[in-house]
Amino acid sequence: MCTIVIRPATSADLDTITEIYADAVTHGTASYELEPPGRAEMGTRFAALTAGGFPYLVAEKDGAVLGYAYAGAFRPRPAYRFIVEDSVYVAPEAKGQGVGLMLMRSLIAAAEAAGFRQIVAVIGDGHPGSASVKLHEKLGFRHSGRLEGSGYKHGRWLDTVFMQLSLNGGASMPPDPASLPERRFRGA
Repeated sequence: MCTIVIRPATSADLDTITEIYADAVTHGTASYELEPPGRAEMGTRFAALTAGGFPYLVAEKDGAVLGYAYAGAFRPRPAYRFIVEDSVYVAPEAKGQGVGLMLMRSLIAAAEAAGFRQIVAVIGDGHPGSASVKLHEKLGFRHSGRLEGSGYKHGRWLDTVFMQLSLNGGASMPPDPASLPERRFRGA
């Protein structure tokens, strides 16, 4: 029996990552993209995130990528530098096996190790029973807002839910000058 391994994503994973995301865009409502981006665009996005030092992970079993998760800038303005937004996608055949939970636990640990203070989940079609809402609740994220009817996909209006998780003391302490967000900002 082979176990699922969570590891940093590499460019060799991008074909499968592109397929997983294409399925989510085409059949799901978690992403508000209407057309799946191609491999080149996914490569550009991957390169930008990894060059910025953001965590980008895959779940792998028996050499097959089952899902991926990454954290990226929540907003581009520098005052937001301590907040990241998470994304997690699981291959259709791997859903319901705990892959998303494993990826998110590792992503949270990586974001915390980098010195980020908040992770924000921006969940498309964030109805209370959605798998993503339940996953984030299980991990301790708290609800922090809802934009009603903010997306239109697959012939219906969708709500967007915001959830967040504090890390490293959240807003209760000053920034750590040795953290990744502060080093990037200071150019160190």
